Amino acid sequence: MRTALACAAAMAVLLTAGAASAQDTPEVGWNLGVTSDYVFRGYSQTTEDPAIFGGVDVTVGSFYAGAWASNVDFGDDTDAEVDLYGGYRTEVSGFAVDVGVVGYLYVSAPTGADYDYAEFKAAASRAFGPVTLAAAVYWSPDFFGADEEATYVEANAAFSPADNWTVSGAVGHQALDVNADYATWNAGVAYAFSDHVAIDVRYHDTDVTGPLSDERVVGALKFLF
Repeated sequence: MRTALACAAAMAVLLTAGAASAQDTPEVGWNLGVTSDYVFRGYSQTTEDPAIFGGVDVTVGSFYAGAWASNVDFGDDTDAEVDLYGGYRTEVSGFAVDVGVVGYLYVSAPTGADYDYAEFKAAASRAFGPVTLAAAVYWSPDFFGADEEATYVEANAAFSPADNWTVSGAVGHQALDVNADYATWNAGVAYAFSDHVAIDVRYHDTDVTGPLSDERVVGALKFLF
């Protein structure tokens, strides 16, 4: 059921993007990277081990769609996470607005694990000189694992003190209907060696005590094509 929901939700936006005006030229971007620990909303997805990730994005006018994948380790047979996503970007009263959907699919997940799910998102951001402020909300009708309805809200900010440098941070709250709600936050520094290579060092933490949610520093190297 969840696999069908995630695929259907993501593919709906992919098809919408493909129906954009024929006058718009598709723009394709690729990314590839390695990280010391794949952290998602404060939790390690690789039992604190490194991860290799990569993806592709296609933009047609204001529509976009893409796919992204990474290895994961949940202590079972699950090998990888594959995300399919799409949406629409526009500008409203000086704010950059992004609405879309993300489907999270898990390769070789155990039967009955109920990992696959979809989230609908709405985000807005605005730049004030070298500072960009943003907020986003994600909602899922059938979340990962035992949880059903879930909502994640995040506020984030980024500051560029000098060319190629970015200092950023975020604070989020994950609301769940079975497991306990929790807060997560991160802060870090990124440096772009060029238009194609960047490094990010980031501190993550949550208000949950546990080996996979405790504070940690993560380094990532990303290549853009």
